[in-house]
Amino acid sequence: MTVASRNNVHVSGEGRATMVFAHGFGCDQSMWRYVAPAFGDRYRTVLFDLVGSGRSDLASYDFKKYGSLDGYAIDLLEIIEEFARGPVIFVGHSVSAMIGMLAAIQAPDRFAANIMVGPSPSFINDGEYVGGFERADIEDLLETLENNFLGWSSTMAPAIMGAPEQPKLAEELTNSFCRTDPEIAKHFARVTFLADHRADLTSVTTSTLILQSDDDLLAPVCVGEYMNRMIPGSYLAIVKNIGHCPHLSAPSASVDAIEAFIRTLGS
Repeated sequence: MTVASRNNVHVSGEGRATMVFAHGFGCDQSMWRYVAPAFGDRYRTVLFDLVGSGRSDLASYDFKKYGSLDGYAIDLLEIIEEFARGPVIFVGHSVSAMIGMLAAIQAPDRFAANIMVGPSPSFINDGEYVGGFERADIEDLLETLENNFLGWSSTMAPAIMGAPEQPKLAEELTNSFCRTDPEIAKHFARVTFLADHRADLTSVTTSTLILQSDDDLLAPVCVGEYMNRMIPGSYLAIVKNIGHCPHLSAPSASVDAIEAFIRTLGS
């Protein structure tokens, strides 16, 4: 099994630097269709599906390997090794923002920058840390997913997407969730929603942009502010948007924020 077929890798464009785009839970690389093309004339762009998602090779899904986000970070480093040219600007949505962070901590020389779209190091409130949910809320969410995956998808996808003026996006995300293999989705959901990577934030040495919506059910602004405080030298950009997917529902504002950050890199 090649890396290309395992992760359904697609490469386009040429440039002295590479932008690698990674999607969030229940999604696939098509979610970058409004953002990635804005950079295709200046960068080599690499899009892929996390194993278990989209058109990745489902037979490659190893429940032990992907029992933590480190397994996905290993895959990302293999993708970068094979397909990237020059400095890498990684753009990760939601859980993939954490995957990119872990990969950059492991191999900082391969990353020029990390752009985190709607990231959260932990969804669960803990003392003074506000992640947005009590642990009981997350356990209830996961139990509902376990018992009624399609019903959970139909209810949660519109709430996660937000974008009340763009109902087709909520429908798209619902369909994307429902196409995911239920057993893989249940496993990946536990890994995603129970992960706690707060302790890793201070180990980041890569230039980092935290890009968040001003109204996000899964990653409230206070999470972005916390990450901004904890990641040395990071930037925080908040776009006006309802929902967890500003790259879909507010693509122009997202591209503008990414462009402004890239200018600080001189890339």
